[in-house]
Amino acid sequence: MAYERLAADGCGLLVVDVQERMMRVISGREDVERNCALLLRAASVLAVPVLATTQNRERIGPTLPGIKELFCGAEEYDKMEFSCLANPAFREMLSGREDISNVVVCGVETHICIYQTVRDLLAAGYRVFVPADAVSSRRRSNHRIGITRMRELGAVVASTEMIIYELLERAGTDEFRALLPYLK
Repeated sequence: MAYERLAADGCGLLVVDVQERMMRVISGREDVERNCALLLRAASVLAVPVLATTQNRERIGPTLPGIKELFCGAEEYDKMEFSCLANPAFREMLSGREDISNVVVCGVETHICIYQTVRDLLAAGYRVFVPADAVSSRRRSNHRIGITRMRELGAVVASTEMIIYELLERAGTDEFRALLPYLK
């Protein structure tokens, strides 16, 4: 099967449940936060639409302030469902976004909300990219199992930098120069 390159045109970035209470217990949380922020900066520079969710915001709390400030005004969808696509408001919004055919998914938890969302995105016909270093779970074993399962289903598993450099395509551009300080 031929691989079609990931391009900013047609891509969306989905940030799933990067919330204060949840992140306190996530394995490797500093890396996940840093890489989610890096993906959000890249989305801003490359004009990639940002989609965002929270899980039961009333109980788990708001999105981390340092992450939310990079949303560029994107609406957050609060959900009780584990899969973002199982939430009627989110599903309706995404189905109306004809400009998105590829989705990069970051956030938590790898084996629950990320996995179920990726599964449903794939079933709906989207190409899905999972930066393995921008997702995690409370336990590393659940993270590894979630990554394996998503790859088996057909998601492209890569690193944050692999995805960003693929979106950038080349050095020497204004976009590359804007992101370079964050990539060093």
